[in-house]
Amino acid sequence: MATPERIDDTVEAWEQGVLGTDEQFTAKADASAEKELDDALGLQAISIRLPKELIDQFKLIAKIHSMGYQPLMREALKRFASSEVKVILTQMANEGKKETLENGKQKFEVELNLDTRRAA
Repeated sequence: MATPERIDDTVEAWEQGVLGTDEQFTAKADASAEKELDDALGLQAISIRLPKELIDQFKLIAKIHSMGYQPLMREALKRFASSEVKVILTQMANEGKKETLENGKQKFEVELNLDTRRAA
């Protein structure tokens, strides 16, 4: 019986799909391994319902960028949240009390009223 050709474990081999594409060498990670990975990456699984058209659009965009649609959605949400927080903080700073400190830095005092209760 012929020995299969050995493929070196290189970044190029993985990126070109020479390694990592044969399903016979895959297995589903057990729940503890998935939890460890999520914890290490700071991820939390959620359930969300989205319009099919929106998911299809993300899949198309992801394909163009050679990535999965879920990582693309994570990146889009991350960018939106980061941008929105900056807008909100800027608005709050402009509305708050401003004080210039001795070192020349400015200190802003803002009042936060975050009501996290859901409407009945």
